[in-house]
Amino acid sequence: MKNPMLDPWYVTGLAEGEGCFHVSFSFRKKLKVGIETRPSFSISLNRRDLMLLQGVHQYFDCGAIRYSRSDRTYKYEARAVADLITKVVPHFKKYALHGSKQDDFSRFAEICRSVHANRHLNGEHLRGIINSAFEMNPSGKRKHDKRDLLRVIGKLKV
Repeated sequence: MKNPMLDPWYVTGLAEGEGCFHVSFSFRKKLKVGIETRPSFSISLNRRDLMLLQGVHQYFDCGAIRYSRSDRTYKYEARAVADLITKVVPHFKKYALHGSKQDDFSRFAEICRSVHANRHLNGEHLRGIINSAFEMNPSGKRKHDKRDLLRVIGKLKV
């Protein structure tokens, strides 16, 4: 159930300023393609605004809130692909972002649809997902280099 205290446009504005659409990758030898793909949506705020994050958590009715020691903030994060597809993406389609995050969101939504359809388990589709993900959040830090990820895909036997 949506939190009646948070206006949907407020949630979008909060995400515009403090939110992040992100896709991370991890090497997983047990997977056929050797790479795990994990999209996530998050909003990070200072402790004094923890109630706002609790409202966002209630609004989307998914995800979790955790403390981030690295930047000493609290972070609301939704990572389950089913929740991203059915709750987060529809919200931002209806209550669209207007700043630079709109481009990141468009790529993010397409990646979520691809992961939901299991296209990330195919090397060629995964290559496109990786390329698209690396166009998002250009100033952000990444655990793995794009070339290393693509090299793993290049070693797949077709």
